[in-house]
Amino acid sequence: MKHFKTTWRNMRRSPYQAFAAILIMMLTFLTVSFFVFLIGGSSEVINYFESKPQVTAFFKNDAKQSDINTLENNLQSTGKIASIKFVSKDEALKIYREQNKNDPLLLDLVTADILPASLEISTTQIEDLAPISNTLKNSPIVQEVVYQQDVVSALTSWTSAIRKIGLALIVVLSLVSVFIMVTIIGIKISQKKEDIEIMRLIGASNWYIRWPFIFEGMFYGVIGALFGWAIASGVLWYSTPFLESFLRGIPVLPVSPLIFVELLGTELVLAALLGAFSSYLAVLRYLK
Repeated sequence: MKHFKTTWRNMRRSPYQAFAAILIMMLTFLTVSFFVFLIGGSSEVINYFESKPQVTAFFKNDAKQSDINTLENNLQSTGKIASIKFVSKDEALKIYREQNKNDPLLLDLVTADILPASLEISTTQIEDLAPISNTLKNSPIVQEVVYQQDVVSALTSWTSAIRKIGLALIVVLSLVSVFIMVTIIGIKISQKKEDIEIMRLIGASNWYIRWPFIFEGMFYGVIGALFGWAIASGVLWYSTPFLESFLRGIPVLPVSPLIFVELLGTELVLAALLGAFSSYLAVLRYLK
């Protein structure tokens, strides 16, 4: 208990240094939280698309219904089709209006003639997407083909890039945090040099002198991680309605409260260890 009182007294005597230490820790764990949410959401989207192998073929405006029916029958005969659905221009307009019902300007600009008819095709296996897609692309009545493998490949590339960028930023911010914390704790040790000498003269051990500084670093880390997690979680919670409308039915949001709690617990432990490590480096260097 005496160590905690000493730690609290040290922080109150230098509030600006305490604020700087908490701020850099907050930025570090704010970045950690954002990238955890981003990578986790991307992984869920990829899993969703992988579990629903689907090809969508958009037809040219002059495509005849008889030709579309022939193409549909040819696809059914391959034995690779799990389900197939024809979406007419009018049905496409209904879907468009439902998706953009909150934006009257977009509704006024689009008519059924603008939107293409399409076939939505689900395959039994994800590896069947490529041959079905090639068949559709070779059809003279098909204007464009979109299939999930394209989406999965793009999302996988983005997720890999995000993971690398996030890891690099987290490492850099962690190193900066350690450097700043070592500097701040070092300054505090220098300011209390006379008190430390007196404590040594009356028989205080090195660890008795070190513990208040180590606890101080842990406190900065925990408070900074708490603020960083709170800001990131608040931003995600506030933007959830917009993200849900953007994702349009992909079951990624809302995030389970348990995930928030688990992330907070993990970050608090890491922050305490990072703060303790930084303070320990400082006392090793400045407290000799």
